[in-house]
Amino acid sequence: MKKLINLSIVVILLLILSSCGASNAFMLNQNQNATQVHLASGNYRVVDKVRGSADVSYVLIFGGMKKKQLFANAYANMMDQADLSTGSRALVNMVTEEHLGGVPPFFYKRTVTVSANIIEFDKTSSAK
Repeated sequence: MKKLINLSIVVILLLILSSCGASNAFMLNQNQNATQVHLASGNYRVVDKVRGSADVSYVLIFGGMKKKQLFANAYANMMDQADLSTGSRALVNMVTEEHLGGVPPFFYKRTVTVSANIIEFDKTSSAK
């Protein structure tokens, strides 16, 4: 009987203290504008990679902000770090990742990370 109680306590502690999480990534074209850019060979170079993230915690399913606002905050964080005002720069290869961890429904944390490459145009190509 004592062994059964000890085993039960160990199993319960393992379930409580283990880290549970799930992740997914989206490769989306979130840059919905009418600008046309021609990436010909030799007219640009990759300058840097930027990343922005935002997270929110929920306790008993309550708390935090809406998912749409969480994505907007992560995107704004990335744009603050991008410094697109110097030179002819653009963001490409934008990837959005979402991680959900914790012990639902008691406590869980949602983290959204947006990352992209910054390219800078070296030469302007003449239109044909």
